[in-house]
Amino acid sequence: MTALPEILARFKLDRTRHAAPQVFEHLRALIVSMQLAPGTVLARGELAEGFGLSQTPIRDALLKLGEEGLVQIFAQHATVVSRIDLTAARQAHFLRLALELELVGALAADPDPATLARLQGALGLQRALLSRQDARGLLDDASYAEFIEADRAFHQVLYAARGMEALWTQVRRQSGHIDRLRRLHLPEAGKAASVVGQHQAIVDAIAQGQPEAARAALRLHLSGTLGQIDDIRQRHPDAVTG
Repeated sequence: MTALPEILARFKLDRTRHAAPQVFEHLRALIVSMQLAPGTVLARGELAEGFGLSQTPIRDALLKLGEEGLVQIFAQHATVVSRIDLTAARQAHFLRLALELELVGALAADPDPATLARLQGALGLQRALLSRQDARGLLDDASYAEFIEADRAFHQVLYAARGMEALWTQVRRQSGHIDRLRRLHLPEAGKAASVVGQHQAIVDAIAQGQPEAARAALRLHLSGTLGQIDDIRQRHPDAVTG
């Protein structure tokens, strides 16, 4: 695992923005990608030195991470990256499924060529990344990171197409635990290719004006990770709770 100082050294502060939100965004991305694993101690002093900032923006960022349940803050002691909370993951999944079933149904009821083009664009990037798979059907860490970003872009298009960008922001704030589960689940042989196939089925159903087929394809797509909880827990017993 990469040492914390080395990870933080990659951070570049944008002087045109407040520091605390940038620290929050950077740490959140590291936690969700599992570069900062559950149990990692986040000492304010070390973080301040690594980011080249005072402890005030560090404290504010950690408090916000605590609100999302991604860290546990022990007063006068330490801040620790939390384990993946299955209850929180299930709740985030329920919220996202409810919203996106409505979105894909509405999009399929009135297919829009521009929206379909944006979905195909995100899907095309994921498909291109599959060419980097090794003989076992696995991607390297950098390619997985790009694949996940393309996956998020695909789903964000669904919200944007219906003018629901603010809802997408809310969903993202609730999704830290389920996203970490997906990160643990994704590096399996053939998993990335399966995601691409499921995305294509969603796009095809929307393009063909079939709301029920679009909802069925989306339900299958979003249910994959939670359906593998026992396997994920067995492979990563120290990362998951609940």
